[in-house]
Amino acid sequence: MKYYSTNNPNHKVGLKEAVIKGLAPDQGLYMPEKIPVFPEEFYTTLHTLTFKKIGYKVIGALFSEDLSPEQIKTLVDHTLDFDAPLVPVEKDVFALELFHGPTLAFKDFGARFCSKLMSMLQDKHGIKVLVATSGDTGSAVANGFLGVEGVEVVILYPSGKVSELQEKQFTTLGENIQAIEINGVFDDCQKLVKEAFLDPELNSKLLLTSANSINIARWIPQCLYYFYAYSRLPKVNKKLAFAVPSGNFGNLAAGILAERMGLPIDMFIAATNVNKVVPDFLNGSAFLAKPSKQTISNSMDVGNPSNFFRLLALFGGDEEKLKEKVKGCYYSDESTKDAMIAVKKETGYTMDPHGAVAYLGLKAFMEEDPSAYQGIFLETAHPGKFRSTVEEVLGEKLVLPERLAAFMQGNKQVDTMENDYLQFREYLLK
Repeated sequence: MKYYSTNNPNHKVGLKEAVIKGLAPDQGLYMPEKIPVFPEEFYTTLHTLTFKKIGYKVIGALFSEDLSPEQIKTLVDHTLDFDAPLVPVEKDVFALELFHGPTLAFKDFGARFCSKLMSMLQDKHGIKVLVATSGDTGSAVANGFLGVEGVEVVILYPSGKVSELQEKQFTTLGENIQAIEINGVFDDCQKLVKEAFLDPELNSKLLLTSANSINIARWIPQCLYYFYAYSRLPKVNKKLAFAVPSGNFGNLAAGILAERMGLPIDMFIAATNVNKVVPDFLNGSAFLAKPSKQTISNSMDVGNPSNFFRLLALFGGDEEKLKEKVKGCYYSDESTKDAMIAVKKETGYTMDPHGAVAYLGLKAFMEEDPSAYQGIFLETAHPGKFRSTVEEVLGEKLVLPERLAAFMQGNKQVDTMENDYLQFREYLLK
């Protein structure tokens, strides 16, 4: 399989280069040249398969030209080592809980797949993985790559703009994990990483790669839980909508990849906080990157989402087709808090701020035709990762899972830095 750059479809590379390089030389994101489509009968029997068996088939369809059946099995077994339960919340409304992995966030799926695939493909030591994080990416990648021989991970995050628990999950590990606290916002961190990838002299001295969702090895495996959710959905004669809390838009793009492979999803809702660049585009404005604003759903505080161009690529660059399949919406912190309170009171279900944004988007969409749809909203992180916010909003104490509580006991090991590329460059070369 060849992978092309979203900035130049004529620039194509093999799997190894796409994964190890992460970003194309022209700053485009890599996309698979062909998207396999399963026959209709595959979907009628999907409910008979386990999560891992679904994974073997989907990853096999995408990667069998480059990986052996044994490698595919190893990858899937390592990635899908925990469940993603579909939980009924209201009539026809379900939460897809993606927080049952090691760091209790959906990015555990992609990070585990990426670290295992990278270790399979590398033929020499000395890889530096650069990661910009607005919260959960850092913890998932750090824990996914912890102790992987020959790989060093450098995580950049905006000072004061991730939760204490998120920060503890990637600043207390040591070993091959380094963390840098940047005086800026997430988009500044992402820009520093991209500048490093495009620096010819730096790349001649270091083997740099990314484990953000710009890397296909982080992005593609996220399609698996869309297949799994569909397989566990009660079968009724209704259409299906997925609402995805969106920041850098890799998660939504992975869902659309699944739909392009034939998964019967009728509508996607791209739900954001007030960082609404993509909802504005979907509602008729031009795509225009903006400085990000801080919110209680901090993992979505992104003003220049990289994966927007993957969304377009999945529809062959046709903006109108994208807008037909994806509806955009955004919500304030106050609306998010109100939803968390109302759902807890009426159903007993505790949502984190990101899931609450997706829930609001799903409900608003379903109200347009109340009897036509079943809806799934993605709960992308355990509420305990945003403990202070959730406890303040709901007025009750949360009991942290043991895995989260253990992170809080660690000692923070972090370097601090201004938003200065030359300083960052020197750090990498030292």
